[in-house]
Amino acid sequence: MAATAVSLAGRTALDPCNLLSMKFARKTARFHVKASSAHSTVTELKIKSIPTKPVEGQKTGTSGLRKKVKIFQQENYLANWIQALFNSLDPGDFKDGLLVLGGDGRYFNQEAAQLIIKIAAGNGVGKILVGRDGILSTPAVSAVIRKHKANGGFIMSASHNPGGPDYDWGIKFNYNSGQPAPESITDKIYGNTLTISEIKIAEIPDVDLSCLGVASFGKFIVEVIDPVADYLDLLENVFDFELMKNLLSRPDFRFLFDAMHAVTGAYAKPIFVDRLGANVDCILNGIPLLDFGHGHPDPNLTYAKELVSIMYGENAPDLGAASDGDGDRNMILGRGFFVTPSDSVAIIAANAQAAIPYFQNGPKGLARSMPTSGALDHVAAKLKLPFYEVPTGWKFFGNLMDAGNLSICGEESFGTGSDHIREKDGIWAVLAWLSIIAYRNKGKRVGEKLVSVADVAREHWATYGRNFFSRYDYEECESNGANQMIEHLRDLISSTKPGDKYGNYELDFADDFSYTDPVDGSVASKQGIRFVFTDGSRIIFRLSGTGSAGATIRLYVEQFEPEVSNQDINAQNALKPLIDLALSMSKLREFAGRDKPTVIT
Repeated sequence: MAATAVSLAGRTALDPCNLLSMKFARKTARFHVKASSAHSTVTELKIKSIPTKPVEGQKTGTSGLRKKVKIFQQENYLANWIQALFNSLDPGDFKDGLLVLGGDGRYFNQEAAQLIIKIAAGNGVGKILVGRDGILSTPAVSAVIRKHKANGGFIMSASHNPGGPDYDWGIKFNYNSGQPAPESITDKIYGNTLTISEIKIAEIPDVDLSCLGVASFGKFIVEVIDPVADYLDLLENVFDFELMKNLLSRPDFRFLFDAMHAVTGAYAKPIFVDRLGANVDCILNGIPLLDFGHGHPDPNLTYAKELVSIMYGENAPDLGAASDGDGDRNMILGRGFFVTPSDSVAIIAANAQAAIPYFQNGPKGLARSMPTSGALDHVAAKLKLPFYEVPTGWKFFGNLMDAGNLSICGEESFGTGSDHIREKDGIWAVLAWLSIIAYRNKGKRVGEKLVSVADVAREHWATYGRNFFSRYDYEECESNGANQMIEHLRDLISSTKPGDKYGNYELDFADDFSYTDPVDGSVASKQGIRFVFTDGSRIIFRLSGTGSAGATIRLYVEQFEPEVSNQDINAQNALKPLIDLALSMSKLREFAGRDKPTVIT
C-alpha cells in the first residue's frame, strides 16, 4: 500500500521548518549554496550582465516550454528563456511589480526557482511570492495571483509528464488574471530567444525556501508563503464545506484520493483531512516526491492503476479521485464506475446551482474544448445557457471568463474548472463531485441506500442522453510520420462533401477546426481535424503539444445515444465501428507505425 499522506503545507508560521521540510531540503541540498535566510535583509542589490547567445529548441507551446531535464541543465538554457520572457513583456507588467513563483515539486524545481528569483531581481521586479519548498499547484498559482493582484506568475511544471533527472521539466508564465500567457506573448518569447545576447541577473545568495518569511535585497523582496492558505480560503468561498464534511464523516461513505506522489499531496491533508474531517487513510501516494515515486502522474485509467484497481475491486470506496503532477487535472471514479471527463463537466454543470453555493444564481455560461464530447452542449441547451466550443488550451476559456461570459468549462484531457480562477483545477473538480454526492444524500439516515456516483451519471444520461466517448493516445511518435498523417487527412477533407458515405455513416461536414475569439477577435486555426456525421457522431485527430519528445497523436471518437436501454453498453464496444473507420481513413498504422495506442481513455 502507498505511503500515508503527509503535507508539505500543513505547518504554521510558528513551526515553519519541521522534519518533513528538512527531509525535502536534504533531497535538494545540492541545489543550494549559502542560502539566505527567509528572514534576512541585504541592503544593496548588485546587478550584472552575463553575455549569452541563442540556443535552439525554445519554441513555447500552449503550456509553456517543456523539455528533458538535461536540456534545461545546459548552460544558460533556462536563463535565456526567462530573460527572453522579461524582454517580451511591457516593463509596466513587472518593473517594481509583484510576481508569484511555484511548482509541482519535481526534480530541478529548486535549482530553477533560485535562478528565476535572481533574474527577476536583475530585471527590476519588486517582489516575488514563492510557495514554501517551491511548492504551488497550478490552480494555487492562479489563485494567489488573483488574490494579491500580482502582475503574473511562473509555474515550474511539466504537468502530467514524468519527473526525475532523466525525464521532463517545464516552465510557463501566467498573466495578471491568473490565466496562461496568450500566443501574442509566447510568440514574442520565442522570437527573443532567437536574438538574445545578455542575461540580467542579481548577485544575491540563494533564498531558503523551506521556511515562511521575508528576505530583502535592497528594494527587492522574496516572501516565502504557505502554498495552501490562499487557495483553501478561495475554495471555502466556493463550496459548502459543512455539507461535504457531513458526507465524509458518515460511517457508510468512503472516499479515496490519489495524489500520485505529486503536488496535491501537499494539499490533500489540509483540505480533505484537517478541514473536511476525512480519515487520513483516504489519501493515497500523498507525499510529493521529486520523481513522483517513479510513476507517471497522469490521472487516467492506465497510469493511476493503483487507484483503479482499488475502485474496481471488492469492497471499493464510494468515491475515488486522482490528480496529476501540478494539480490541475482530475479523474473521478465510483465503485466499479469510471466517469469520463466529458461527462464529468456536464454533470457538474447540471448540478452546480443546487449543490455548490458559488453557482446559486446559476452559471453564466458553459464551454468545452473542441475534442471534448457534446455532453455539455445538451446541458447548455436544456438550461438555456450561452455555450462556447473553443480550441484546446485553457487560455481560450480565460478570455470568456474575464468578459463575464463563462462559469464552468472542461477539456476531455481530464481538465475541469470554473471562473473562480483562470486554470483548470483538479481539487476543485473533486470537491464539486463531493458536493453533488453530499447534496443528493442530504437527510439520508445511516443504513439507507445512498445515491452513488453511478446513479448520478445514469440519471444524467437518462435526462440528457449519453455521449459515448473515447480517446486513443499514441505517445512519442516520430514527428515526420505524425505530420504526414495530418497532411493526408487535410487532403482527404479537401475532397469530401456533405452526404459522402463512410460505411454506415453519412458525412455532415469535415474541416480543420478554426476559432475566432468572440472577446478579442483573435483567430486560432488548424486546431484539429474533424469528421462530423449526420447522426452526431464525430471522429477527431490532433497532435498534442504537451509532450517533451516526438509527437503525440490523439484520436477522439464520439457517438450520441438517446435511448436509455442502450446507454449501459461498454463504450469501446459501442464505438468500435467508428474506431475502425478512424484507423482506416487516417492510415495511422502506416504513418505512425503503431499497432495500438499507449493510453485508451
